[in-house]
Amino acid sequence: MKTMLPPKQREALFRTLQARFEENVNRHQGLAWAEVKARLEADAAKLWSLNEMEKTGGEPDVVGRDKKTGEYVVYDCSAESPEGRRSVCFDRQALESRQEHKPRNSALGMAASMGIELLTEDEYRALQKLGEFDTKTSSWVQTPAEIRKRGGALFCDRRYDHVFTYHNGAESYYAARGFRGSLKV
Repeated sequence: MKTMLPPKQREALFRTLQARFEENVNRHQGLAWAEVKARLEADAAKLWSLNEMEKTGGEPDVVGRDKKTGEYVVYDCSAESPEGRRSVCFDRQALESRQEHKPRNSALGMAASMGIELLTEDEYRALQKLGEFDTKTSSWVQTPAEIRKRGGALFCDRRYDHVFTYHNGAESYYAARGFRGSLKV
C-alpha cells in the first residue's frame, strides 16, 4: 500500500485541512493548527489516510484530543455520509455472503484499506454534538460482536433533530448509507 503523498499533493491537502480547521473552531477549541500540522508532517502514513478520507468526501477535521495519549482525534465531518463510501455492506463476511447484486466493497474493508476506523456509536453521538450530520443519509458504525454473530450490524443517522441507532442485516447496502471514519494523529 502506498502511503507517501507527492509534495504538491501534501501541500494542497495541508491547505485544505488548515482552511477547514480555521473555519470550524467550534470543533476543536483550544487546539492549534501548527501542532496538528507538525504531528501530520511527522507521520506520512497518517497524512496518507487523511488524504484518503478527503478523496472519498469525508471532509476530515480535528474534533478533539485523546486525554490518555495526547493524540489529535480526526473524524469525517461532511454534512452527509461520505459520498465515495456509500453503497457498501458492513464487512467482508457480509460481502461474501451475497450471491448476486454484490456491492463493490464493505465498510470495514474500505476503512482498513484507508488506515482508519469506523466511528463507534459513542463517537457518532459526540460528532452530532458538533453539528447536524446525516440528515439525509446514514452511516454504519462499529458493531458489537454478539450482534454481528447473529447477522446484524448497526448504523446511525439524525432525523427529527434526534440521533438514532438502528440495526440491519450486515449484507444490506443502500445508496444513502456509507460510513464515517476516525483517525488518531
